[in-house]
Amino acid sequence: MELLLSVLQNGVASLVSYLAAHVLLCLVPAFFIAGALSALVPQQSIIRFLGPAAPKWVSYSAAAGAGSLLAVCSCTIQPLFAGIYKKGAGLGPAITFLFFAPAANILALSYTGVALGADFAIARIVLALSFGVGIGMIMAIVFREGDSARLADLAFAGGASISRQTLLFLAVLVALLLAGTLKFDWLSAGLFSIELPWASGPALQAQLGRWVPVDVATGAEGLSVQGLVLIGLLGLIGLSAWRGLGLVDNGFNRQTWLTLGLTALTLIFAALGMRLTENGFLLTLTGRGVVVALLCAVLLPLARRFEAWDMQQWLWETWRFIRQIFPLLVVGVFLVGVIRSFIQPQWIQAVAGSNSLLGNLAGVVFGVFMYFPTLVEVPIAKMFLSLGMHPGPLIAYLMADPELSLQSILITSAIIGKLKAWTYVGLVALFSTLSGLAYGAWVDGTPLLHLALLLAGFMLLLTGSLHLIGRVNRAPAH
Repeated sequence: MELLLSVLQNGVASLVSYLAAHVLLCLVPAFFIAGALSALVPQQSIIRFLGPAAPKWVSYSAAAGAGSLLAVCSCTIQPLFAGIYKKGAGLGPAITFLFFAPAANILALSYTGVALGADFAIARIVLALSFGVGIGMIMAIVFREGDSARLADLAFAGGASISRQTLLFLAVLVALLLAGTLKFDWLSAGLFSIELPWASGPALQAQLGRWVPVDVATGAEGLSVQGLVLIGLLGLIGLSAWRGLGLVDNGFNRQTWLTLGLTALTLIFAALGMRLTENGFLLTLTGRGVVVALLCAVLLPLARRFEAWDMQQWLWETWRFIRQIFPLLVVGVFLVGVIRSFIQPQWIQAVAGSNSLLGNLAGVVFGVFMYFPTLVEVPIAKMFLSLGMHPGPLIAYLMADPELSLQSILITSAIIGKLKAWTYVGLVALFSTLSGLAYGAWVDGTPLLHLALLLAGFMLLLTGSLHLIGRVNRAPAH
């Protein structure tokens, strides 16, 4: 019974720390961006760059380029992936976007270079680009018929393009996402501070620390008083959004404005600094808080330029994505906390000290089940490197951790179906392992040309085999 309670506590701790620390400033704007993509962007404009008729060099380059700009994790990218996939993007480019954004965005690469060295950053970008495009093309080949049928069912409107008004609106939403996730010093710098006297504050924080303890080795980030308030605000948003966004297609109502107001307030509060003091809490207005508040304010006049129906569809599509994805996210994060109770980091260290197949598989498994939010995987990788993990398994971990987690697997299944999702999971696991083996072999002295030839041969063999399988499956039965 004690073990069961401990496991459940770990699951709850994983969930509340995730909600408090990561959902608000990254996932919430991502949902609104996905809603805008679905409601405001003409389908043909997506088809033009990411659809089946677009040249492959255009579609895959556009997918990787868009992904490189977003400093997001495997959960935050899901609503954006769902948005472009629903709008008619081909499966291959959409998968490349899904893979590349968490693994090799500009911020992740910069952070990797600073913390681990330029060699790791270069290896990460080269491997992520090669295998991200490769996985997308393989998925496109394997599921060609199904994807063609899906796209054939969509009604394409010729000649449509994205208006400047929509582009500006999307740009502000993306800026809101970036303002909440980028780690620039000027965003985190304090501009003004005020101390809030609260005698019970330190005692409450101590109690939260006992309920949800911090554990760097397992990625448990704890729960602050600010996080507790944010979870409460998130709950209020959910209650008001049930009617405010869920019924907005029938017209705006009081709950709609309440939901939007609470959302803006929550994002601004999440961007503030809040630190425990002897007498209470020190609340700091940061550059991030100012930028988030300004961007939220700018969205209102921009929204008024659209027809009311367009804004209703934007909010309704946002709610549809939230309803589809958020419950799976909650279940997945809880399960991660439960499973993490049974996996000890030292087990991974024991088997990942050399560039073996087992060591690289261990790095991949560790990345999946010991999921860390975006960029947190880099200091964790630095810790394991100092503890003796071989650079090969470390790269395998860095490739797998941003891509795969239980919650992201559940969400991907809901978007593209179980067969496609598990095929994607298998390919990511395979190529992450292969990345680790290749990089580890290079570190151990294998000539780069030999590795390049081996990888190219493997890709050609795999692609040729899948293409042959696809032809056999399409052949008429006699």
